[in-house]
Amino acid sequence: MSMSKSGAAFGAGAGAAAGVSGHRHNLSYDQGKAPATPRQDSATTTYMLWDNGKDDLDDALHTPDPKGVSDTYHWDPWSLRGWINVLAIFVLLGALITLFAGWPIIVFYKDHFASNGANTAGFNLGGINATGQVPKMPDFASLIDKDTPENVMARTGFDGKDYQLVFSDEFNTDGRTFYPGDDPFWEAVDLHYWPTGDMEWYDPGQITTKDGALVIEMRQEPTHEFDYRSGMLQSWNKFCFSKNAYIEVAVQLPGNTRVGGFWPGAWTMGNLGRPGYGATTEGTWPYSYDACDVGTLPNQTWINGTGPAAALTTGSNDGVLSFLPGQRWSACTCPGEDHPGPSVNKGRGSPEIDIIEAQINIADAIGEVSQSLQTAPFDDFYQWDNTSASATLYYPNEMQFNSYVGGVYQEAVSCLVNTDRTNYRSQGGGFGVYGFEYTGDPNDRDNGYVTWVSSGKPSWNVKASVTGANPRVGISQRPIPEEPMTIILNFGMSNNFQYVDLENLDFPNYMYIDYVRVYQRTDMINIGCDPDDYPTQDYISRHAEAYNNRNLTTWDLVSFRWPKNSLQGC
Repeated sequence: MSMSKSGAAFGAGAGAAAGVSGHRHNLSYDQGKAPATPRQDSATTTYMLWDNGKDDLDDALHTPDPKGVSDTYHWDPWSLRGWINVLAIFVLLGALITLFAGWPIIVFYKDHFASNGANTAGFNLGGINATGQVPKMPDFASLIDKDTPENVMARTGFDGKDYQLVFSDEFNTDGRTFYPGDDPFWEAVDLHYWPTGDMEWYDPGQITTKDGALVIEMRQEPTHEFDYRSGMLQSWNKFCFSKNAYIEVAVQLPGNTRVGGFWPGAWTMGNLGRPGYGATTEGTWPYSYDACDVGTLPNQTWINGTGPAAALTTGSNDGVLSFLPGQRWSACTCPGEDHPGPSVNKGRGSPEIDIIEAQINIADAIGEVSQSLQTAPFDDFYQWDNTSASATLYYPNEMQFNSYVGGVYQEAVSCLVNTDRTNYRSQGGGFGVYGFEYTGDPNDRDNGYVTWVSSGKPSWNVKASVTGANPRVGISQRPIPEEPMTIILNFGMSNNFQYVDLENLDFPNYMYIDYVRVYQRTDMINIGCDPDDYPTQDYISRHAEAYNNRNLTTWDLVSFRWPKNSLQGC
């Protein structure tokens, strides 16, 4: 068929647009007769309309069925092809529903559980790809490192109770990194730890794993206007335990016992405060208090500032006992005020229990670790009850009560314990075992306690009465911590802790941690950062700016006001 000019266009276009399929069209003239005036479309074709005569070569394209095949089809319930088609349709529909409806639901619950401190897969715990990184998959694997020896899965506590391992990290996989998002249990911070006047910048790149241990490197290298860089690792809002635990770490200390200045630490703190983020710790650290009295107020003084007398005369700063701004979430918070819950009548805070903070006794060339409970509000003269009724030193020849008992920002229930020289990197390179066991039960506060461990054996113990009620300053009992506690491992330097002998310290230097293990009583398992009776997640989510901006050093820099309490007026 000649395809020239408009006749070809009309013939092809009309047939295609109508969907011919072999059917004849009812045109406006008698199809058995030629039109009265033949249409001239080319020199060789009279007209380009339908021809009932001889079939054209392309007619078969519009009538693909061979002659004799019925135009009517019947459904056969036993047709294999039919069932395959139906199945394919359902599979396709299911995939589309999962993609557009199911996936958003999966993502929501995944993020919800992860943000609630859900414990997810970690190194040596399964779910690791070829690069050694961890997928963000909630509850993918156990909290127990697969490399943890079988013979340490359980223990008998110093209280005579049965304990089971609830978390461990053996650090046996080399080359791990701890930048945000790298690990579900740990995160290295990127900040200057200004509260203690540290001389170093904490850089995530200074922490890795090597030769079966966690390694924190202190290097003399300028960064962020500081001459030194080191590392701080936190489990904040990722892994927490509450109300009871035995936590144990094996540590190789940096340096030696002849030169002072390094400040390696392993400690715990309540999840409502994030170490290094000042806005989150103002009015929360180191409070462990659940009473509605003067202990919750600014400076531990009455509203008019005239007393109690001991709060004005027994402190370290011209007699002033406390510079704390008051407990942000007191047990007398006004209804409707900003409070983490579970009710405004619950006193909340961010207490601290230190496993170790290491220093050097230069005069005797002996290493020491301070093992402490930090608390607020304060006793007069910061003097906690160190009588034998409340505190016990198990090896008096190897330890002593710390002469530092606190200051205007904290009260320190603390003891100094001698260390083994061979546990320092340049004096044997061994590992010392340190830890503490504690119980802080809100239903049995009088029987709370903390027992510390140094060099693998119990070092000292305090009972709940160590920070009991003190009528001289008008305060009530400060309970052994009941908050969900997070773990911090760091390697710092500060003249506020010990004189830093920069001329004789060697750089780079290293702090090694062989493992971290956490046990809890078998009848009192409480892991997670958001327990129902001490929730943290909702509050942290609502105040994300404070918990993620290291430059917000005080609460007045955050777009939230300080909660009112009934003592000051609702």
